[in-house]
Amino acid sequence: MSKTIQAIRGMNDTLPADTSRWQYVEQVFRDLMASYGYNEIRMPIVEKTELFKRSIGEVTDIVEKEMYTFEDRNGDSLTLRPEGTAGCVRASIENGLLYNQTQRLWYAGPMFRHERPQKGRYRQFYQMGVETFGLEGPDIDAELIFMTARLWNQLGMQDDVQLELNSLGTSQARKVYRDILVEYLNQHNDVLDEDSQRRLTSNPLRILDSKNPDMQVMIEAAPKLMEHLDEASRTHFETLCKLLDNAGIKYVINQRLVRGLDYYSKTVFEWTTTKLGAQGTICAGGRFDGLVEQLGGKPTSALGFALGIDRLVALLEDDETAQLDNVPHAYLLLAGEQAQQQGLLLAEKLRDEIIGLRLLSHCGGGSFKSQMKKADKSSAYVALILGDDEIASQQITVKDLRGDTGQQQIALNELSSFMSELVYSE
Repeated sequence: MSKTIQAIRGMNDTLPADTSRWQYVEQVFRDLMASYGYNEIRMPIVEKTELFKRSIGEVTDIVEKEMYTFEDRNGDSLTLRPEGTAGCVRASIENGLLYNQTQRLWYAGPMFRHERPQKGRYRQFYQMGVETFGLEGPDIDAELIFMTARLWNQLGMQDDVQLELNSLGTSQARKVYRDILVEYLNQHNDVLDEDSQRRLTSNPLRILDSKNPDMQVMIEAAPKLMEHLDEASRTHFETLCKLLDNAGIKYVINQRLVRGLDYYSKTVFEWTTTKLGAQGTICAGGRFDGLVEQLGGKPTSALGFALGIDRLVALLEDDETAQLDNVPHAYLLLAGEQAQQQGLLLAEKLRDEIIGLRLLSHCGGGSFKSQMKKADKSSAYVALILGDDEIASQQITVKDLRGDTGQQQIALNELSSFMSELVYSE
C-alpha cells in the first residue's frame, strides 16, 4: 500500500465546512470596495526576486529568512510573493496606470512566507489589500481608515479591534532620527538582545517594536520619532487625527509602531485584537510615497493596507451569519422512476426562474428514508418530495425541516412562486 501524501507544513486545506466563512468575508470586502469606487487588480503569485529585494529591503527578515525563492529553467531567480504591495506597484508601472492618473485598487489572494506556523500565521496565508496612487493629502489616509472601520462594523467585530496610529515622517527626517536613535542604542548596547544587535546596523527602528521584556525600560526611554518629524509630516498627521476625531473613530498613538518593511513613510497604522493571542494584528498599512520611484516609476504618492483573511475568519468562527451563505434553501427528494427522470428537469426550471435559489437535488438513488436523512443533514430549510404519485397529481410535497409548520401539498405550477417567497424572505 502506497504511503499517503500530506500537505506541506503551514499550507492548509480549507474544507467545505469552513469555506462559507471565507466566502462571506470575501463578499463583504468585495461589496465594500465597490461602495467606495475601488477597482480590482490581479497580479501573479510569482515575481522576480529582485522586485522584493528592492522594495521590501535586502536586510529585512522577509527577504533574509522567509521568502520562497527558486531558480527556474532559464536560471532566473523567482519568488512566491510574500506580500502584495510590490507586485501591485510593479503592475501599475508596467501597464501605464500611474502617469498623470490617480488609482484606487484592491486585490486578494495567497501570499507565502517561510515562518514557524502557528494559529493565524501560516506559510501560505491569504490577504486582501488596497493600494492608492497619486493622492498625497491626509484625506485619502482617512478614507482608508474609514473603510476599514466600516468593514469591522459590517462583520460585527467593531468591539474586538483597536486602531493604532503613528507617523514615520519623510525618509530624510527618518534618516536624521535614525542617527539619533543609533547613538542612544549604542549607549545601551549591553541591554540589546542578539536580534537587536543585528538590526542596529540594518534596521534600527525595528528595535523599538521588540517584545523582549528585558529591553522594555530602555525602549520606553528612547528618543521619540514624533519629536523629530519634519513640519510637513507633522501637519499631515495632525490633520489626519482631526478627521478621525470628527468621524468618531477612536485610536491610540503608538510611537513604537514602525512597521517591518522599508518602503513606509509618514502615516502607518494597524488594527489589532486581543482575541487571537500572539497574532493580534489583523490589518496593517500606511504610506509608501517613495516606492514607485524606487521601482523605476516617476515619483508618486501612494498609500495602502492589507488584512489577513485567515485571521478574520478565525474571529468569525462562532458567527452564525458568516455560515449561512451555502445552506441550501431546499433539498429535492426523488422517489420512483418517473420522479427521477423528471425531478432534475424540475430543479433546472426552478433555478432558471428564481435568482439566488440554492437547491440540492438528490442523486444516486436510495430509499426514501435514506434520502430524508441526507436532506436533514444538508441543513436545508425544506425538503421537496417528488414521487410518482405526486407527478400523477401534478403536486409536490413540501416538508419543513427547521420549523414547526409540518408538510403541505403544493401544485407544481405554484412551486416557483412558493420557493421565491422562501428565497427572498431570507
